[in-house]
Amino acid sequence: MKLSSKSKPYMIPEYSLTGDLLSYLTCGLQYRYQNKGTLPPSMPVQLWFGEFIHGVMEEAYLEWENNKTEFPWDWKENIRPIEEIIDRRLQVRGLYPPANHFFTINHPDSELEIEDLNEYDHKKLASARAEKAINVWGADLFPLMESAEVLIKGLRDMPYTKNDKRSKYYGINGVIDVLSLVNINDDNKIVKYLKENEEFNKLAEKYGKDEYEIIIDYKGMKRPPSDVKNSNNENWDYHERQILTYSWLRQKQENKKPIAGIIFYLNELVPSIEDLKLIKDDIYYHMTDVGDSEEYKDDIELIEKWQDDDEMPKLSEKFKVDRSIRIIPIDDEKIDEALMKFDNVVEKIETSIIKEINGSKIQDAWTAEGEERTCSACDFKTFCKNNKNKTKEFKIP
Repeated sequence: MKLSSKSKPYMIPEYSLTGDLLSYLTCGLQYRYQNKGTLPPSMPVQLWFGEFIHGVMEEAYLEWENNKTEFPWDWKENIRPIEEIIDRRLQVRGLYPPANHFFTINHPDSELEIEDLNEYDHKKLASARAEKAINVWGADLFPLMESAEVLIKGLRDMPYTKNDKRSKYYGINGVIDVLSLVNINDDNKIVKYLKENEEFNKLAEKYGKDEYEIIIDYKGMKRPPSDVKNSNNENWDYHERQILTYSWLRQKQENKKPIAGIIFYLNELVPSIEDLKLIKDDIYYHMTDVGDSEEYKDDIELIEKWQDDDEMPKLSEKFKVDRSIRIIPIDDEKIDEALMKFDNVVEKIETSIIKEINGSKIQDAWTAEGEERTCSACDFKTFCKNNKNKTKEFKIP
C-alpha cells in the first residue's frame, strides 16, 4: 500500500484593521519590526493609551449594564477601580503606562503602595481623559449599546496574482462596539449629533426607517486634520475606511446593515500641550472640519493667544465635545472603495513578506516612509536607511 505524502500546511494570512492596516500605513519598516518581528516599542504612549481607553470604556459599560450606576460617576469610587483592572491586564501583556500619563501601583519600578492612593495626586492625563469620556458620553452612549468589544471576521480574495503568493485568500478581523437599533426620534445627545449630519439624514430618508444600527470606535488621539492633502496626515481617511470595513464585516457575519459609524476622539476632551499645538495649527491653516468657524470664536481666540509655556486655556465644553465626535455615514459605494484600498495595503504587505522569504534583506523588502514625527519617536531610527537621509531635518532626542 502506497502512503500519500503529507500535504504542505495551508495558512490564510489574517490582518486586523488597526494592528495591521493603520500600523503599516504609519511606516512599513516599523510595522515589520513591531508586528511581524514582535519587537515592541520602548515608549508605546499612544499604543498604551489606546488599549487603556478601550478597556476602560468596555468595563464601564459592563458596570453600568449590571448596576445602572447613575451619572456623573465619581472618579475614586466608580472609575479608579476600573482603571486598576485594565492597568493589570495591560501589564500582563508587557504594556506599562508612561510615568507622566497614569498613576500605577503595579509597575516594577514603582515604590508606591495601594494605600498611597489616598494621598497621591491621582488625576494624571489618562485618568482625566477616562473620567471625562465616561461622564461626557456614558449617559447617552451606554443605554444605546447592544454589546461591547465584538470580534468580527471575514475573508477576501488575495488581491494580487503573482505565482508565489502565500494563499488564495486573506482574513480581516476587527473589534467593534455595536449600538442597538438607534431610534432617530429619541431624546439623546448622540442621536442629536447624528441628525445634524446632512449625509446621515439623506441615508435615513432613503431607507425610510426610524431605527438603525450604528458602529462605534474610540481613538486615544486628537481629531485628525480633515484636509488630508495639505496636512500630509492621512489618518482622517484611514479612520473612515476602518469604519466602512467594519460595516462590511458586520454585514457578512451578522447579516446586519449599519447606516453609520461614530468615532470618539477622546483626547479632545482633555487635550495635552502637544495636542493643543496641533489643534492650533489645524485651526490656523483651516485644516479641520470642527473648530475654526464663527461658532467657536471665543475658543479660537484663546487658542491663538496661547503659547507653549502658558497655562492651558479654558476651552468651552461645546468646543471640546463637538471635536470629540465624528459621524461617518455608510453606503455600499464607499464600502467598496474602502475594501479596494485595504486590498492594496494587504498586497504591499504580502509582497514585502514574500521578498523577505525569498532572501531579500529586511530594509530592502520593506518600505520606510514614516512622517517626521513618526521617525523622531521610532526605536529603529538609528539604523533605518530612510531616517539617515533625514538626519539634518529631524531633532532626535
